[in-house]
Amino acid sequence: MQKKPFKPTVVHKKPSGPRPNRGRREALHRINGFITAPEVRVVGEDVESAIMKLSAAMALAQRMELDLIEISPNAEPPVCRIADYNKFLYEQKKKQKELKANAAVNEVKEIRFGPNTDEHDVDFKLKHATKFLGEGAKVRAYVFFKGRTIVYKERGEELLMRFANKLIEEGVAKLEAPPKQEGKKMIILLSPTAKKK
Repeated sequence: MQKKPFKPTVVHKKPSGPRPNRGRREALHRINGFITAPEVRVVGEDVESAIMKLSAAMALAQRMELDLIEISPNAEPPVCRIADYNKFLYEQKKKQKELKANAAVNEVKEIRFGPNTDEHDVDFKLKHATKFLGEGAKVRAYVFFKGRTIVYKERGEELLMRFANKLIEEGVAKLEAPPKQEGKKMIILLSPTAKKK
């Protein structure tokens, strides 16, 4: 009888200590010694835009006591900016914040009514609409006609116009589209008035 070859039991130990890159974010840009292209286009404040060898670009950044930051790695050759990296990241963050703030203008919030909504509910919904408009969002208010309530179209239109007029009188909104029927809904669109500076 032939013996089976001996196979030692392998115990896989978990590596001790912190995992590599745990809690660390991937770098957003290649900077200084991490740039790999042999030639780069250099741009920046007080720098004449030019294509140069990576070593020359690095030397120029060092002379200016700044960083060489690869901002367009897919360009031919890659574009590198000479700047303070921390300041550069701060400015990028600031730009993104501004873009986010401008995006809020395109947001549309909805407010729903029934044809028999009472005055107290209208006042409550006015507060919500004022808040939304103050944040820069548009307001799409509509009356939903359920079942046979479709016969109260005039009541729905009157309710929406009363709602819109109150917001216009407060100076927080302007009517973008008059009431229009879309299936079981009657809709108006209000946009915020430009803020006075």
